Amino acid sequence: KRELIMPKGGGGGGGEGFDVSKTGDARIGLIGFPSVGKSTLLNKLTGTFSEVASYEFTTLTCVPGIIYYQGAKIQLLDLPGIIEGAKDGKGRGRQVIAVGRTCDLICIVLDSARPITHKQLIEKELDGFGIRLNK
Repeated sequence: KRELIMPKGGGGGGGEGFDVSKTGDARIGLIGFPSVGKSTLLNKLTGTFSEVASYEFTTLTCVPGIIYYQGAKIQLLDLPGIIEGAKDGKGRGRQVIAVGRTCDLICIVLDSARPITHKQLIEKELDGFGIRLNK
């Protein structure tokens, strides 16, 4: 229970669970299906620790990190994987997408070994919450 409330990662803003305070000049949310590399990407780009394992749903809450780019401080959020039906309340989809709505940029993380249709499924889930992506 403690890990759900207090994520092990850090550095990207205070807060608990999905309530991470916005810090920096911009906020980017990493959204995708489980086990596509969102945590690995956050770890490599920010040096923050977000647990990585060989099973799905390793990340159970929002894990923030910070990157600096051309003088800008950018908050990067590792979000739990969403599943098809997230917009209808499956899994933690509503919480994940609610955090996505607070982001200045959403980065859809995909696994190149999986079908490209996964991108359309994620776009459909986001659209169900009123998040329209530039195409």
